[in-house]
Amino acid sequence: MSSEQTPAPEAAESTAAPGARPGRLTVAAGLNALEGLALVVGGVWMLVGGLTGHPDDRTSAVTGGVTLIVLSLLPLLAARGLLALRGWSRGPAVITQIMALPVAYNLLQADSIAIPAGIALAVVAVAALVLIVNPETTRALGIRGPGNAQE
Repeated sequence: MSSEQTPAPEAAESTAAPGARPGRLTVAAGLNALEGLALVVGGVWMLVGGLTGHPDDRTSAVTGGVTLIVLSLLPLLAARGLLALRGWSRGPAVITQIMALPVAYNLLQADSIAIPAGIALAVVAVAALVLIVNPETTRALGIRGPGNAQE
């Protein structure tokens, strides 16, 4: 028997080339970008409706639209950072998903067409969270856990 041991198949799969982006990270970035784009579309819709239509409260419609557009920056910047393998991007990506979960819950409480939207948002948020905290994703972003700092 030789003294060399071959790495387990799981270990070979988890050690990607330096700088390589795992598929999980690409999907997580895509989900964040999707949420950001949905916020932009919703914000523009509210803004245009507030400016051209007859809303009950024009100020609230315009403020809500601008707020959604500004909020869209968080997931869009997180998606860009995840694609570029920037460690800082994990925080905004996680925050986006945590903020999406109560929104999904509120949509699920409605007695309307909002229920399927709540289900979709909950699935996307949970899936993105799982992908973002995955150990392979964490390694690709260069994030070290407690006690693993380089000296």
